[in-house]
Amino acid sequence: MSAPASFAPAAPIRVAAGMTAGQAVRDAGLPARGAPDAVVVVRDADGRLHDLSWVPDVDAEVTPVAANTDDGRSVIRHSAAHVLAQAVQARFPGAKLGIGPPIADGFYYDFEVTEPFTPEDLEALEKRMRQIVKEGQLFSRRVFESKEQARSELADEPYKLELIDDKSGDPDVMEVGPPGSNEELTAYDNLNPRTREREWGDLCRGPHIPTTRYIPAFKLTRSSAAYWRGDQNNASLQRIYGTAWESQEALDRHLELIEEAQRRDHRKLGTELDLFSFPDELGSGLPVFHPNGGIVRNELEDYSRRKHIEAGYQFVNTPHLTKEHLYITSGHLEWYAEGMFPPMHVDAELNEDGTVRKPGQNYYLKPMNCPMHHLIYRSRGRSYRELPLRLFEFGTVYRYEKSGVIHGLTRARGFTQDDAHIYTTREQLREELASLLQFVLDLLADYGLHDFFLELSTKDPEKCVGSDDMWEEATETLRQVGESSGLALVPDPGGAAFYGPKISVQVRDALGRSWQMSTIQLDFNMPDRFELEYTAPDGSRQRPVLIHRALFGSIERFFGVLTEHYAGAFPVWLAPVQVVGIPVAEGHIAYLNGLMTQLRKRGIRAEVDSSDDRMAKKIVNHTNQKVPFMLLAGDRDVDADAVSFRFGDRTQINGVPRDQAVEAIVDWVARRENATPTAELVVIKATADEG
Repeated sequence: MSAPASFAPAAPIRVAAGMTAGQAVRDAGLPARGAPDAVVVVRDADGRLHDLSWVPDVDAEVTPVAANTDDGRSVIRHSAAHVLAQAVQARFPGAKLGIGPPIADGFYYDFEVTEPFTPEDLEALEKRMRQIVKEGQLFSRRVFESKEQARSELADEPYKLELIDDKSGDPDVMEVGPPGSNEELTAYDNLNPRTREREWGDLCRGPHIPTTRYIPAFKLTRSSAAYWRGDQNNASLQRIYGTAWESQEALDRHLELIEEAQRRDHRKLGTELDLFSFPDELGSGLPVFHPNGGIVRNELEDYSRRKHIEAGYQFVNTPHLTKEHLYITSGHLEWYAEGMFPPMHVDAELNEDGTVRKPGQNYYLKPMNCPMHHLIYRSRGRSYRELPLRLFEFGTVYRYEKSGVIHGLTRARGFTQDDAHIYTTREQLREELASLLQFVLDLLADYGLHDFFLELSTKDPEKCVGSDDMWEEATETLRQVGESSGLALVPDPGGAAFYGPKISVQVRDALGRSWQMSTIQLDFNMPDRFELEYTAPDGSRQRPVLIHRALFGSIERFFGVLTEHYAGAFPVWLAPVQVVGIPVAEGHIAYLNGLMTQLRKRGIRAEVDSSDDRMAKKIVNHTNQKVPFMLLAGDRDVDADAVSFRFGDRTQINGVPRDQAVEAIVDWVARRENATPTAELVVIKATADEG
């Protein structure tokens, strides 16, 4: 939910040898502290960020980095994390420091403390942070002469000592050493602006803002349990989250978006709208869909099926579990075992004395559908004339997600993928990928999603199979297809699956949040593992190329994203109840029943509210239930064989002839209009009988 970055990159400036970057920024007349686009750090020609106190040995050309850019915000947030840690150790002197990196839209810092933080603690810590910011303490970079000096200074900080001894130099984990160096250990001291005495310090690779006054707006948001370096086998810590922005206005916008996101939370709306639930009896991450949710889900699936049939896909179905050997062949047991549920050992036969007469075997719940689709392909000989062969399945899979990452429908343990595997020749590959990407974008747009960008996930050298040449060819092919789409293509180094690179379609929702939707993965390896072949025009046996594709990702996740995107007010064609009749009095129920029957015969989901509630309360109830069309009827409507439309935005159209009302609703649904109906948008057309 980030605010937009600055509109245009800053022009480079020159920093003379022996001059600070900050002086060069001032000489260039660039915005100073207090402006949303104030310069907070600079970037050198190698892409490394430096403090404004940085002094180059030779003349250097640098690019100023403003506070209202992604990099600028990250520096502000990391500096705010230091201020938080200083406040914590002032209030809790025995607290031990973990790490405190910037994250999307904020920051956190981990601490070892005797008791969890309370809301009252966060309030007091935020107050102390404001004092530190107001003091204008200076961030001062200092290089340790040796590891021994760093160990001596940080002897009471066990987690920092571990970072000092860490040889990995991973900048995402370690806060040591300047960019590009794993040897030089640095600290950042917070200095009193008047006396220059050290108030506090932290082992850190930086960079940082010049003073704490460069943190114009921040807020602590929550605390939670955490584990050192994310490993549940390590020490349990307490984490405090916060957010910081370049201006109070930007912070206020962000907090408003958070409040709106909470109102749109699909787990909350799922209960309020009776869509789905997560019974404790079933286990974590295993949802059930109620009748209302079942309607939405069926509509999602039915439309997708229709579009896939039109695009030449063939439907298949596969079981929920399989013998172990299948996932040995596919490589999932070697590379993906931690994401699979434990095996079930069955079919063993014992003698009376307990000895094994016939050994059993392991069965696994399937985490992926692809190996079973490969068996379908391999079930008989294939000709080049059959390719591309597009196999499609709504296949339910099971993945052992750790309890800490399960999140409603968007991160579950059991879910249904709209999974396709396309077997093609090398000659067909480029055209098939381009056509497939357009099919994906068009279908997502049909559900009301339009703001896309692409992410290209490339090889993780530590987790991959196949030759470098295959990976290079597959990656370059996807890159070319992605670039030719006209959408932004963002790199995701090391994010590929073990068998091949992928393009992910990223979607921004109504709040501007990014969600990964469809994935298109190119795979030269699985056809070899399963010995897949087709007969080429010259009679030779050739390997097909495999494309893995999940369009929604999973039905459950897509359902959750759409619920939040529409704030539960689904488009009429997806809504569980499309029309509700609300009588002014009991005597009008029969008339509305006849109208609802007329609508139901035209395929509309319609019902009458015949409860004892007053009309005004019924309108409120069905507005809260997000029913898109409310039809009111009183004496005047019945006498005129008409009805009045009421919409969720409180607009109304009165005295609409009955048949025209039916046609307006049927037409709206048939067009699969994704906008919310209002009096301004709904057009009432005269019937033929009325000219």
